[in-house]
Amino acid sequence: MPIQDLRDQIARLPEQPGIYIYYNEKGETLYVGKARSLRDRTRSYLGAYGMSPRHDALLDEATRLEVIVTDSVVEALALENNVIKQRAPRYNILLRDDKNYPYLQLTTTEAFPRVLVARSVERDGNMYAGPFLPAKFARRTMSLTHKVFGIRSCNEVITGMRQRPCLEYDIKRCLAPCVVTICSEERYAVAVADTKLFLEGRNQELAEQLRGRMIDASEGQRYEEAAQLRDAMRTVEAVRERQQKMASAELGDRDVFGVKAGASGAVVQVFIVRGGRVIERVELMWDAADSGESEADVIEAAIQQFYNDHDPPPEIHVPVAPSEQEVLEDWLTQHAGRKVRIVVPQRGTKKGMMELAHRNAALGYRQRFDANATANYDALESLQAALRLPKLPRRIDCFDISTIQGSETVASMVVCEE
Repeated sequence: MPIQDLRDQIARLPEQPGIYIYYNEKGETLYVGKARSLRDRTRSYLGAYGMSPRHDALLDEATRLEVIVTDSVVEALALENNVIKQRAPRYNILLRDDKNYPYLQLTTTEAFPRVLVARSVERDGNMYAGPFLPAKFARRTMSLTHKVFGIRSCNEVITGMRQRPCLEYDIKRCLAPCVVTICSEERYAVAVADTKLFLEGRNQELAEQLRGRMIDASEGQRYEEAAQLRDAMRTVEAVRERQQKMASAELGDRDVFGVKAGASGAVVQVFIVRGGRVIERVELMWDAADSGESEADVIEAAIQQFYNDHDPPPEIHVPVAPSEQEVLEDWLTQHAGRKVRIVVPQRGTKKGMMELAHRNAALGYRQRFDANATANYDALESLQAALRLPKLPRRIDCFDISTIQGSETVASMVVCEE
């Protein structure tokens, strides 16, 4: 192994903190690491062959070693982050933020706003909600704004002078602002305000407003309008109940990391919790076949790279403790200007949120790296909705009975799991 040729250089390295950089014979940066003791850490590579395919490939290719000494291991961590970000070494865990998840855009810059799917948030005066992962959740939510609030889905320039509304009005998916005698600008503005509350997740406030308007319409003997408001209120309340598990006063401000590492790479889900509510979800990915990295390694890399560009909250919840937990906490504390803790939840609501993040990471892994599993999951989800099952079906027993004119009965059973 070429790494053995570096034995003499490694023996002369200082026992001080810093970073070490491996290069190949072309001068390309292969790997950047940090160490409390540069000599001890790099010496461990001399007998590390066989740890994982990725480590073996690094040891076979590395021909040169450079080190940079720092005053502390926290400074080494910060320097390591900067060098990794600048050089993107092939053998480091390089998680990337998946920018493909959609947002919903409420086009408040238009006289009669619409709800559209957007791939990024722009500073254009419109209102954005999300991100939504998977993408079908965004389209389902957009469909709800048509069905519940009557937000238009067309691209027409609305003047109110149209002679008659289109089919969307007839099937009760649009208020028809294109016909001023059916829907005035003021009435449509109320629907837009309701939609904004809905997209912002202020469903309790919205449900209370809808209830009040329903009572007023009923007392005014506008029974059709009251029925529509009643249906809208029930839908909003049902959505709010499903969101309860994603909000809890005891959660406060924290980020929750879920991770799924496998043969094809890794997926990390970060739930950003502020004021006890999940306000955003970010997915980080790492494509590395046969990497052999543990969840702790992936979590450590994810924390370093994620908080290079984000302000850390007071607590960060992880499924397993990273090996350099104390160093990471010191670095995060300096970065935030206040105490930051890395916690492995053991019970209660916090552990439940951690398990939810893990399940989302596992789902993201299947969607990224296993097309067959993704197709099966989508089919099971459709079956769950069609049969109104409380959870995904994991086992199906299929029976068939055959007879010949009432005799010669033969029965068969097929069992499908997952």
